[in-house]
Amino acid sequence: MSVFASKSFDDHEQVVFCNDEDTGLRAIIAVHSTTLGPAVGGCRMWHYDSSDDALEDVLRLSRGMSYKNALAGLNLGGGKSVIIGDSRTLKTPDLMRAFGRFVDRLGGTYITAEDMGMTTDDMDYIHESTDYVTGLTEGKAASGDPSPFTAHGVFAGIQAAVEHKLGSNDLKGVRVAIQGVGHVGQNLARELSEAGAEVIVTDVHEDNVRLVCESTGATSVPVDEIIMQNVDVFAPCAMGAILNDSSIDRLKASIIAGSANNQLAEERHDQCLFERGILYAPDFVINAGGMMSVANEIAGISVSPEQGHVNVEVIGAMLSEIFTSSDNNGHATGAVANALAEAKIKTAKNKDEASSQAA
Repeated sequence: MSVFASKSFDDHEQVVFCNDEDTGLRAIIAVHSTTLGPAVGGCRMWHYDSSDDALEDVLRLSRGMSYKNALAGLNLGGGKSVIIGDSRTLKTPDLMRAFGRFVDRLGGTYITAEDMGMTTDDMDYIHESTDYVTGLTEGKAASGDPSPFTAHGVFAGIQAAVEHKLGSNDLKGVRVAIQGVGHVGQNLARELSEAGAEVIVTDVHEDNVRLVCESTGATSVPVDEIIMQNVDVFAPCAMGAILNDSSIDRLKASIIAGSANNQLAEERHDQCLFERGILYAPDFVINAGGMMSVANEIAGISVSPEQGHVNVEVIGAMLSEIFTSSDNNGHATGAVANALAEAKIKTAKNKDEASSQAA
């Protein structure tokens, strides 16, 4: 596939293909926009079926990071990276160091962080090769694992969505189906259970499911049945493109609110959900908690875990505004969020161009 011909290229500033023969590293770094600041976004390690699939994923993820950081009010641009391979069998410290060397060559245009298939230990190994990494376990303002903050932001978003759709932010008795219980999904299941919600989970890794069920009292269902559960909230917390023509027809939930990136297979599926009366919490808004946490680390600001959790609760208010705007204007929630993010980036770009011309 030609990068420029990809339907997700969307005027990316830079796409870098990384290959290290010694470690077997194959990775792609995508920088969508640096208008608001250096491009920041996590590194995902996944066993893609093809390099074309990896490219499509990283391009969509990178654009989403631009929108996420813009709407979160962060002085950061959007970028993302993917390492092709099974993180449970192919990951090594040397492979992480090799990836760090490629990040370092970009000179700060892109700053990496933790995402699916990666850990804080991996970030520390990457840090041995570059300073352009965040989510570290040690050092000035080290923020560590961002997943608890992502999960708490999603929790706040679910509260806002339930209040908007069902008329109460009390989650007691609310039924939530979580698709994917990795780091974020596990924390989300715990918070929901503590709030009195009835939680149903699934994951491709049985050990994750067993851990969550034993620790929270959640019940489990097979992977291919999670989307059909008779629940109030469906929370996608795994891979993207889960909301498509087939799955939307099978949904029984009245709310979609989860941490997964790029939940819509195509942008038109935002309108499909809207027409069915399903309230969709745009993914790049509800899952911004982790990025809000690492943004403090990038700025050298030390924040306690307690304060970090308080900080991300603003996500609920952000979503409430989007939901209300959607109701008032008759536009799907994803379209509303996209327009807000694009306007912020465009305004900043126009200011930069005006300053350059004045100089």
